[in-house]
Amino acid sequence: MKTAVVTDSTAFLSDEVKRNEDLYIIPIPVILDGKLYNEGIDIEANDYYQLLNNSQEFPTTSQPSMGEVFELYRNLAKKGYEQVISIHLSSGISGFVTNLSTMAASIRDLIKINVFDSLITSTPMGHMVEVSLNMLAQGFSVTEVLTRLAIIRDNTSAYLIVDDLNNLVRGGRLTNGAALIGSLLKIKPILTFTDGKIVVYEKIRSSKKAFQRSEELTINKITEIPYDLKFFVIHANDLTSAQEEKMHLEKLYPGIEVSISHFGPVIGTHLGERAIGLAWSPK
Repeated sequence: MKTAVVTDSTAFLSDEVKRNEDLYIIPIPVILDGKLYNEGIDIEANDYYQLLNNSQEFPTTSQPSMGEVFELYRNLAKKGYEQVISIHLSSGISGFVTNLSTMAASIRDLIKINVFDSLITSTPMGHMVEVSLNMLAQGFSVTEVLTRLAIIRDNTSAYLIVDDLNNLVRGGRLTNGAALIGSLLKIKPILTFTDGKIVVYEKIRSSKKAFQRSEELTINKITEIPYDLKFFVIHANDLTSAQEEKMHLEKLYPGIEVSISHFGPVIGTHLGERAIGLAWSPK
């Protein structure tokens, strides 16, 4: 059975994975000073933060056109694909995956779309995409892939440290109460994903202590999760800090696998420049 993998542009993927002929990426729009940019097509992370710093208005993100998404799936059916594994950013961040599930039900006679809510985004979601492509190439069934993805999702998360909570609040991704506490008491919160939503995990008094605590919590996952893990340090235009975090993690637990990646424009809009994420997923 010919199967495609579809994801959205918030997934961090290597160039090699992007070249896979069975992978299709839906761009997520970012609106900056009234101009719409399609992530990964019109704008990349390197250019985005310069535009962001010079913008006059607060940037926003939007869902892809469902009409264009429908055309993508219809074209996949024309290409001979019978099924799609569609892996997307958390329903706690965007309503896109929910709308996609509704569309999938309406066109099931055309092509079967297996919508998978990653409950996260960025590099951990990109890892799910890569696992799916590799398993399909090895002859695993769609059911087997989805079962593996569920295991990965259940044991995947991240800790986030941001410079300014206002981006998350204004974008509707964090409660105003949490931002108020952070700004008034000068607390540097550690954020995490709970049921796909970004929430405050702990409130720390300084950036240095927040990073130390996040490293400690991240390394603890090695004993808490019964799978071999790979770790990710993800940055929003702050490669130097990401490299330092990678070094700290490897020093805390020699031999672990840590890679560096970056947040694209869509997630960068909400987390803000210089945000750092420490994430993990089963290999």
